[in-house]
Amino acid sequence: MNRDFRMEEKVLPPSSLEGKVKETMHNAFWDHLKEQLSAIPPDFSCALELLKEIKEILLSLLLPRQNRLRSDIEEALDTELLQQKAEHGALDVPHLSKYILDTMTLLCAPVRDEAVQKLENITDPVWLLRGIFQVLGLMKMDMVNYTIQSLQPHLQEHSIQHERATFQELLNKQPSLLSHTTKWLTQAAADLTTPLPTCPDTSDSASVAGSSPSEAAISPEPLSPTMVLSQGFLNLLLWDPEDEDFPETLLTDRTQLQELESQLSQLTILASVLLVASSFSGSVLFGSPQFVDKLKHITKDVMEEFKSRPEEAMQTVSEQVSQEIHQSLKNMGLAALSSENTASLIGQLQNIAKKENCVRSVIDQRIHLFLKCCLVLGVQRSLLDLPGGLTVIEAELAELGQKFVSLTHHNQKVFGPYYTEILKTLIPSAQALETEVESL
Repeated sequence: MNRDFRMEEKVLPPSSLEGKVKETMHNAFWDHLKEQLSAIPPDFSCALELLKEIKEILLSLLLPRQNRLRSDIEEALDTELLQQKAEHGALDVPHLSKYILDTMTLLCAPVRDEAVQKLENITDPVWLLRGIFQVLGLMKMDMVNYTIQSLQPHLQEHSIQHERATFQELLNKQPSLLSHTTKWLTQAAADLTTPLPTCPDTSDSASVAGSSPSEAAISPEPLSPTMVLSQGFLNLLLWDPEDEDFPETLLTDRTQLQELESQLSQLTILASVLLVASSFSGSVLFGSPQFVDKLKHITKDVMEEFKSRPEEAMQTVSEQVSQEIHQSLKNMGLAALSSENTASLIGQLQNIAKKENCVRSVIDQRIHLFLKCCLVLGVQRSLLDLPGGLTVIEAELAELGQKFVSLTHHNQKVFGPYYTEILKTLIPSAQALETEVESL
């Protein structure tokens, strides 16, 4: 159901046992082929098998309407004819290679044009065949992804109907099956009528990132089905793992939601570090994309450690960020940080390890606000008005927002009718309730 889902070729680490075995076997095969073609007279047995496989791959890449090209390939790479030519020493390998490359040029996606063109410069027949198979492997993957993309709308519609019918069967047997879902939406409605707590400490680095006009959305407003559902979905990203009362309509999505929660937490730490660092770096230094990327790498490298040992992780980050700022200021001929500012920088970065840290709390609230806007307005519109402190992680937020919106949108398509009935009891005065829920 993920719009961004793509099949990708598995790349084995060269140092892994599997990678070493695969490389050894492949090299042995290609060395054997070279020996056969170099023999007098040449032995084309392996080459013919490869040509047969190339023919099958090319045919598999054709669309149903490409009958003429199918006939051309069948004729040019006819196995029996090639076998006869090989037996009489008349197999024209360069001519066959040119035909294969021309056909690949016709069939490949534009992104593969350059790879095919590079093959035209290879004169060694063994290396050429090896390169042809590598590019054909990429073309096969392109065709798989094209097919998936073409089928997605049909798969999604079928999935919606199937999931809803399956759930309805369970609901018929267990009338109380929506109890946790009702509790979840009831809590979301209650949350919307409770103002968010403000951070008492306004003297830290959070103050340098001005608020966005979108933050007006935080203040309480009349309940609507759209806002209740949006709040409910946001609450799932804060769900206590020990709480077993997870909404029944989202049980199959729980693993994905946990992954999104982990990604959100990492972005909160990343944006907090960048926000603190920006207040000590100055606009000139922090305006350098290369400098910001270095700080991102420093922070991302300790994310795994942060889960189990946040204090130690932030100790490492504070030291490396401080050193990077000091060195970068020096390289640009700017004034270095004083010992007092350096100590303050390190202290503020280390404090991010605490859940109650004000910078971290503000960033967390603003990311949740961004995700709420994504649910209501869409990802692209929400990116146009990012809350302060989040512009440096715009690309990461776009990825998170798209995943979150895709998941919740599909869930609403499936369970919208059930949400409508529950929300009628929570917002009895709402007008055209059913229409509004389905149009979210």
